[in-house]
Amino acid sequence: MSILGKLKPWNPSIPYEILSLNISSKLSTNSDVIKASSKDFGKIVQEIFPAAVLYPSCVNDIIDLIQFSYGLSVPFCVAARGNGHCIRGQAMAQNGVIVEMKSLNNNNRNNGNCGARVSWDSYLGFYADVGGEQLWIDVLRATLEHGLAPVSWTDYLYLTVGGTLSNAGISGQTFRYGPQISNVHEMDVITGKGEFVTCSKHLNSELFFAVLGGLGQFGIITRARIVLDKAPTRVKWVRMLYDDFSKFTKDQEHLISIDGLNYVEGSLMMEQSPLNNWRSSFFSPSNQTKIGSLLSQNGIIYCLEMVKYYDDHTANTIDEELKKLVEGLNYLPGFMFKKDATFMEFLNRVRSGELELQSKGMWDVPHPWLNLFVPKSNIMHFNAAVFVDIILRQNKPTGPILVYPTSRKKFARFFPSLDSSPLLAC
Repeated sequence: MSILGKLKPWNPSIPYEILSLNISSKLSTNSDVIKASSKDFGKIVQEIFPAAVLYPSCVNDIIDLIQFSYGLSVPFCVAARGNGHCIRGQAMAQNGVIVEMKSLNNNNRNNGNCGARVSWDSYLGFYADVGGEQLWIDVLRATLEHGLAPVSWTDYLYLTVGGTLSNAGISGQTFRYGPQISNVHEMDVITGKGEFVTCSKHLNSELFFAVLGGLGQFGIITRARIVLDKAPTRVKWVRMLYDDFSKFTKDQEHLISIDGLNYVEGSLMMEQSPLNNWRSSFFSPSNQTKIGSLLSQNGIIYCLEMVKYYDDHTANTIDEELKKLVEGLNYLPGFMFKKDATFMEFLNRVRSGELELQSKGMWDVPHPWLNLFVPKSNIMHFNAAVFVDIILRQNKPTGPILVYPTSRKKFARFFPSLDSSPLLAC
């Protein structure tokens, strides 16, 4: 890391007065650092170069930076960067300063603090106070030591708490628990004025709801109090295939309307794309041959994915419970596939695919991604117009295409205009 005061020329958009601040030794203008901070996971928007990168050792370093900028007649841009998994450069700051939030995490580790503190309250139940810079995989490991875990997840766990809470945090648990932003009791936030504010739905509630899902435009999350529940030890993981989109969506809607399941998701499978992609290696070689034959006949099929958690106390009854849950579903006969896995293996399923692609040099490529809320009233038309008429007709390999079922009540606080039973297509 370079010391700012030793480098010339300094970007004129950042005043030299910043050198007098205590954080000056934690700012870098090293060309390699600047270049690395001008890329993100999407690899679509690049070369938006910041003037400097801040490596904070404590929250006060971020406060000092923002207060300094806010006090100028023309403030410079400040952007918090978690694990760099933005798609279109949202964590970049042209001619401004990027705050590398992971630097706080490194400082916590050096001080023997994992950044996640588990507690219990008679009103809240179990919860964890977690640094906004923490990766969800580290939160999971820390809470599992207490036999607990957060209830709502993203498919990929190597994202920061502050990053996903600034978006939504959606996965197959959303139909039951809502997105991650619906499972936060309280936060510490640094506002655009450099104010350090604790907020919740009862305290500074306007800021609380603005920051959750606010894309980082209303403040930087430095701590979040996350809902926890008793963690299972294992999961029964099931995938069922459909050649009829209507039956697929009706079964999804049915499964999220009943009690018993912990995770419901869906995806598209096409002949030109691998059956086992980087999201998970699920199907055995013999199953892949069987599914490949089905795809050659249909071109496109729909995969309904569901999971039921269990532990030692329910191990003897889990198979019977699962059998009852799938009764009456309209999947293709002979195309139900099951897998037993540990809770950790299931939640961290994407990681192995990522590491495999990294080893082949295939991970550091552009990753376009689109999230859409599609209401139930339009989902059939969406399938015909997009999945069939566009994606299938292109006849080109694609990345994962996911369909998450959920209900309006799980998003009502954040998206009041959604109708009664939307589906989230990603």
